[in-house]
Amino acid sequence: MKVYKANEIKNIALMGNDGAGKTTLTEALLFEAGIIKRRGRITQKNTVSDYFPVEQEYGYSVFSTVFHTEWNGKKLNFIDCPGSDDFVGSAITALNVTDTTVILIKGGAGVEVGTQNHFRYTEKLNKPVIFLVNQLDDENCDFDNLLEQLRTIYGSKIVPVQYPIATGPNFNSLIDVLLMKKYSWGPEGGAPTIEEIPADQLDKATEMHKALIEAAAEHDETLMEKFFESEELTEDEMREGIRKGLASRGMFPVFCVDAVKDMGVRRLMEFLGNVVPFVDEMPKVFNTRGEEITPDPAGPTSLFFFKTAVEPHIGEVQYFKVMSGTVKEGDDLTNADRGSKERMAQLFVCAGANRIKVDELVAGDIGCTVKLKDVKTGNTLNGKDCDNRFNFIKYPNSKYSRAIRAVNESETEKMMNALQKMREEDPTWVIEQSKELRQILVHGQGEFHLRTLKWRMENNEKIQIVYDEPKIPYRETITKAARADYRHKKQSGGAGQFGEFTLL
Repeated sequence: MKVYKANEIKNIALMGNDGAGKTTLTEALLFEAGIIKRRGRITQKNTVSDYFPVEQEYGYSVFSTVFHTEWNGKKLNFIDCPGSDDFVGSAITALNVTDTTVILIKGGAGVEVGTQNHFRYTEKLNKPVIFLVNQLDDENCDFDNLLEQLRTIYGSKIVPVQYPIATGPNFNSLIDVLLMKKYSWGPEGGAPTIEEIPADQLDKATEMHKALIEAAAEHDETLMEKFFESEELTEDEMREGIRKGLASRGMFPVFCVDAVKDMGVRRLMEFLGNVVPFVDEMPKVFNTRGEEITPDPAGPTSLFFFKTAVEPHIGEVQYFKVMSGTVKEGDDLTNADRGSKERMAQLFVCAGANRIKVDELVAGDIGCTVKLKDVKTGNTLNGKDCDNRFNFIKYPNSKYSRAIRAVNESETEKMMNALQKMREEDPTWVIEQSKELRQILVHGQGEFHLRTLKWRMENNEKIQIVYDEPKIPYRETITKAARADYRHKKQSGGAGQFGEFTLL
């Protein structure tokens, strides 16, 4: 596999409400790029994402999935994130190690709670956003109404790059107002037929094309001057303007796909490869000393480990981003957090449970490795003459708590080991052994979060558990000043007993 440089790599997070089609889009992206030969389906439990048993049981993503595609000489690294806010830890992690976010929207549902939550996360981290309307074949899909809904919520920064000629079960074509072409597909999707825009769509397409040109020109003075002179820009100039608008969050392009039918996916990848900012065009990350770290392949080697997955027959798979320098197979690195030495015996690029062996990865790229001795999520490995540490990922506080116990008390220690392993996979878990309450408390993001933990504990670890309500730690304390007096008298023969006591 080719070794890609920082100016050839783009890191993208896929986000959106439950059911928006992120897993299905992942299949289509990998299929179009030739990474897989056949698209899987969620109902058949054979997708690249959602390959863990708990995900197949519930039909929802529980973990993020890292995968890559190669397209037109560019490497696109994707992280497919769970839609449920119970698994927000995966979304927060992905946003911190990627540079652009694609937020999927269900064509028949419009902007949902998950859509708005994920957008808020991108806002906090200042990440570029592309809105991707999926499931255009839904009979309830009304694209014009959805576009108006987006504009009402997010303002004039919403700029459509495409629009469907018709939605519903007969959807099979759209107009691209960047290229000013009509794209249409047969029943199997895939490669489109590209034609001139029909006469009955030309006025609408021209109006939207002009709006896109103006939005692109706003983010570059040279382009703005040319726009004032001629009201036209070349395709390359428009791409440059859109790239700058994305990077500054000055515009949020809207794209269209039907992932199930594989319609519009190739054009989306084209846009991502040509327009989305490269790794070296985005704001730099700072280490714990406040020093700016540039993704320079010639710099000192520094890797940040952002995700751990525990897979059957393999053990821990550690996912990392190369923050600077170049890492090669066989490199000896030092763990800046734990002081231990590690050898990078094997390097892989990812496609869910499938991994492709590589010899090296450079700054800005994302990969994974196995069989490290003492590396945990959040650790940094450095080469010689480098002492970087990173802690830029901030997770939300817990929202839901339960006491947990093993049905068989003899399995308590085994249960605790499993809980710690699960926390490595999802840092939003908080495990507390309360001596005061004599309970083990599990703090998570919601009821569904804890339900998946119980399923995994009972089905993967074979430990039967019970959730109880946490006990309330009643305490007493002094609330105000008080005085008490007591006189003790007792005649016991002789002098007797007498005393006065005052309690303040």
